[in-house]
Amino acid sequence: MTARGWLLFSLMGVVWGIPYLMIKVAVDEVSPSMVVFARCAVGALLLLPLAIRQGGLLDTLRAHWRPMLAFACIEIMGPWFTLTDAERHLSSSTAGLLIAGVPIVGVVAARYFGGEREHLGARRIAGLLIGLAGVGVLTVPHLTGGDARSLGEVLLTVIGYATAPLIAARRLKDVPTLQLIAPCLTLTALVYAPAAAVTWPAALPSTNALLSLLALGVLCTAVAFVAFLELIKEIGPTRSTVITYVNPAVAVAAGALFLDESFTPTIAASFALILTGSVLATMASASKGAPDPVLGRSGGRSTRQRLRRGPDPRPERDEAGAR
Repeated sequence: MTARGWLLFSLMGVVWGIPYLMIKVAVDEVSPSMVVFARCAVGALLLLPLAIRQGGLLDTLRAHWRPMLAFACIEIMGPWFTLTDAERHLSSSTAGLLIAGVPIVGVVAARYFGGEREHLGARRIAGLLIGLAGVGVLTVPHLTGGDARSLGEVLLTVIGYATAPLIAARRLKDVPTLQLIAPCLTLTALVYAPAAAVTWPAALPSTNALLSLLALGVLCTAVAFVAFLELIKEIGPTRSTVITYVNPAVAVAAGALFLDESFTPTIAASFALILTGSVLATMASASKGAPDPVLGRSGGRSTRQRLRRGPDPRPERDEAGAR
């Protein structure tokens, strides 16, 4: 990976690992609806002008409004509210670790609902079971403490985060990222504006809460989406998803450092189980003729073989397409 790739990877590991901390700080003083509205409004204000500048935004909306609406509901409108509401009762560390189960749910969703027909195999099934065991270690102690609703909300968030990419991959793959994200953020801000107005705090929130809302909109939404797009261009979509394994570690560390959240043996055990299970469950099975994740080939002689054997003696096609 290039230096630019490592820089983008490190940036994404942080900016998508700290939202749980920011949400926890903000939701202590403002309503979940207000948090979602502020985050989306700030992100939309930054990204919508860039999307308009690309040109063709109205044509994109006319051609893809149905899957874009579904994506907005499943990826942003629902999950961002349920996650924020859950953090009124759960620690940011717990929320971050539970969200780490997204790749596990994503494997199952892709297998049975996304048209993915790859055989899971013993390794991936073992990963699913290990990851579920980690979720169980983390959640069972909460079930008798009145947090069952919050855990259910995080589960809904996980399902949304895991299934929305299926819509993007099958129905929105030709839509530029900015022209997908900016309208979705704008729509979500408009939907939550009435609830945010009704629950507007009587007193001005603290500086920490306001800075958290600003950071959620600027860093964790606008900058994060743009950086993730550049990361995909730099290292490819497969390797870029490895940030999913870094974000929970950042969430746990941030909660312990800034909110004095305890790092217990239970959290450590669940952390290890969930991440191990996620890695095993999402690890692609090697198959003959499968695309090379680094060289981008499929079948035939590899790039390394061609380099060793020298250039292909056959002439290249000319401008007319003849050999």
